Amino acid sequence: MEKEHHIRLTSAELSSLWTTFLADSLSICMLKYFLEKVDDTEIKPIIEHALRLSNDHIEIMKEMFKDERIPIPKGFTDEDVNPNAPRLFQDTLFLNYIKHMTKGGLATYGAILPNIVRKDVREFFSSCLVSTTELYNEATSLLLSKGIEVRPPYIPYQTEVDFVNKQSFLAGWFGEQRPLTGIEIMNFYANVQTNKIGEAITIGFGQVAKSKKVRDYMQRGKEIAKKHMKVFAKYLSEYDLPVPMTWDHEVANVTEPPFSDKLMMFHISLLNASGMGNYGAAISMSQRRDIAANYARLTAEVGQYAEDGMNIMIDNGWLERPPHAADRGQLIKHRKN
Repeated sequence: MEKEHHIRLTSAELSSLWTTFLADSLSICMLKYFLEKVDDTEIKPIIEHALRLSNDHIEIMKEMFKDERIPIPKGFTDEDVNPNAPRLFQDTLFLNYIKHMTKGGLATYGAILPNIVRKDVREFFSSCLVSTTELYNEATSLLLSKGIEVRPPYIPYQTEVDFVNKQSFLAGWFGEQRPLTGIEIMNFYANVQTNKIGEAITIGFGQVAKSKKVRDYMQRGKEIAKKHMKVFAKYLSEYDLPVPMTWDHEVANVTEPPFSDKLMMFHISLLNASGMGNYGAAISMSQRRDIAANYARLTAEVGQYAEDGMNIMIDNGWLERPPHAADRGQLIKHRKN
């Protein structure tokens, strides 16, 4: 019988490890910079914790790649970060950033784990879920203690069990519109928050990018984030529900880049993927037709923006090729005998 550790990585396992490696190498660069700039003595340990987790993940994945004789991805290195550059973001944005990146990590690991079979890879992603949950809880607790974590809106408790008896429950464009469900409120609120931090990041990256194409791309991203926030905020305000705060003021007026254009473009590609995933989940949980249609429309806009970003990365030789299936047709076509 073939031993467990000799079983090859499946496509799901290989691609998940490869993608996680790139994401963690990016996180290390970001967190090194944060750690150099942070002043708050309560936020600093959380940055250190996040950096330690990413470094641990990288070392484990390197060993897996070496054992399988797979080239270790280049990802992002010290070449992509200048910790001595001026402060671009304030301490509270560092904390909000970690909180929202852990939310993305939990969603990603949760999607990956059910598709993993090999024991060591399952154990790795299971440990990622546990450690990321711990970091999320630490960041959220500190945000609460500082009074800067805004809770999702409250809605009345139900007083009795009830059932839907009108088709208008699904309507949205014309006629009677029911109030938002708690799940719909949750998704609007979360998507306003993620777009707000995306807006802050694109503002900062747009200020410091060297390439005009990258600066223009970041400006476009900022405008898309603002537009999407207005759509979501309108739904909340229609039912007198609060809209989350903005972090624009936490971006400093500096132009010296702490990060390479390559890193910043890849970072936005991760935010795009996360945003489309959030919108897809929201569609599946929204039972009003107008809400689902708006999410679909906004998803298409993010998808086009993401594709344009990929083209910039390809043009500059910044897009590392992910693991992919063999092209059998090309193999046959280029055989010499």
